Amino acid sequence: MRAIILGSAAGGGLPQWNCGCPNCRAARAQGPGRTQSSVAVSADGERWILLNASPDLRQQLAAHRALWPRGVRGTPLAAVVCTDGEIDHTLGLMLLREHTMKIPVYAPADVISLLTDQWPLFRALSAYAGADARSLPDGAPIALADVAGQPLGISCTALGVARRPPRYARGAPAGTFDVGLRLADERTGGTLSYIPTAAAVDAVVERLAAGADLLLFDGTFWSDGELRSAGVDAVTAREMGHVPVGGAGGSLGALPRLGAKRTVLVHINNTNPILCRGSAERAQVEAAGIEVGDDGMAFEL
Repeated sequence: MRAIILGSAAGGGLPQWNCGCPNCRAARAQGPGRTQSSVAVSADGERWILLNASPDLRQQLAAHRALWPRGVRGTPLAAVVCTDGEIDHTLGLMLLREHTMKIPVYAPADVISLLTDQWPLFRALSAYAGADARSLPDGAPIALADVAGQPLGISCTALGVARRPPRYARGAPAGTFDVGLRLADERTGGTLSYIPTAAAVDAVVERLAAGADLLLFDGTFWSDGELRSAGVDAVTAREMGHVPVGGAGGSLGALPRLGAKRTVLVHINNTNPILCRGSAERAQVEAAGIEVGDDGMAFEL
C-alpha cells in the first residue's frame, strides 16, 4: 500500500487566512505553508482512495503526478472515505463535481445523514455527477470498491472515536460523528491507522493502532488551552474532541506504547508549537520517536 499525506494541517491550514500567530506570520514570510488534512492511499499505485476531502483538494491533487488526470478527462481517484462530517474534511467533495461519474463516498451512517440534511453536499452534487454514499459499518472490515463494484485491494475498519456532532449540527441526535480507520492491503498485509480526531488514547485507539505499520494520529493541539493562550476566544482542545499532544494526559506519553511501527502526527493546528522546528515541544515529540507530518510525505506499507 502506498500512502501520501496530501495535507498535514488542521482546518484553516497554515497560514490561516485571518490568523497572525507566530506560526502563521512565519509561514507567510518564509513558507512553505501547509494545506488542510487529507491522505491518499493505493494498493496498486493506479487507483487511489482519498481519506477526507480537503478544501485544498485541487492544489493537493496537482502536487502529485500519481493523482493527475488520465486522458482529456479522468482521474485515478476511485473512492473517498470520510472520517467525519466536518467542513474541512468534506468541502473538497464539491471540488469533484466535474467528475464524469458518481464517486463512492464511504462514511459512518450518521455522517451520511449530516451530508444529506444539515450539510447537504450530496443533494448539491446530485445536480452534477453525484456521489454514491456507502455506509461504513462499526468495527467490521469492509472491502473498498470503485463505482462499478471492482475491489480496490484495501479493506477498511472504522471505529467511533468521538460522538460530538459538527458545530453546524449541534441539534443532531446522538450518534457516531468521528471515526478512526484501520486500512489493510489485502495482498501484502500492510496496515495504516488513520485517526485525525481522537478524544483520548483509549481502548478504541489501541485497537485501531496496535501493530500498525503506520499510525497517522491527531496532532491538532499541543495543550488543552492553546487557542485561549494565543488570544482566541474558543473552547479547549478536549471540548473540541481533540486530546492534546503534550501535558498531563496528553497523547505523547501514550502513543509509543501502542506498538505502531511508525507514528506521524497530522491535522496540526496553525497555533501548535510543534510546527516550529526549533521549539522545545518539537524536540519532545522527536525524542519520543514520533514524527511531525508534512505535506507530501509518502510511505510504502
